[in-house]
Amino acid sequence: MTFSSEPMSRAPRWYFIPIRVLLVTAVVALLSFAISLLLGICAVVLAAKLRHIHPDLRVAYRFIAAPAAGAVAAIVLVSASFMEVRHYRRVKVLRRIEGQIGRPA
Repeated sequence: MTFSSEPMSRAPRWYFIPIRVLLVTAVVALLSFAISLLLGICAVVLAAKLRHIHPDLRVAYRFIAAPAAGAVAAIVLVSASFMEVRHYRRVKVLRRIEGQIGRPA
């Protein structure tokens, strides 16, 4: 039983593209929501301290964090889609070229 030193690469699967795009979009949107919410809360608390009023943290959720996360999610969805499709096509072409030239023994 001998094993090749080269790892076997699988053929690209087109149906994994939307799964990866949605997963990356969700993770980046949640991360951007968390960061923008933290910055929004800091800004609202600072503005309330300067005006000597009680901070209304709903502003941080409604007008800062949610729109920022939505904008980032839209940008990531489009860019990840283009990147995944480009990667899929590149791997497909490289596998076809590899099949044409054959593997060295």
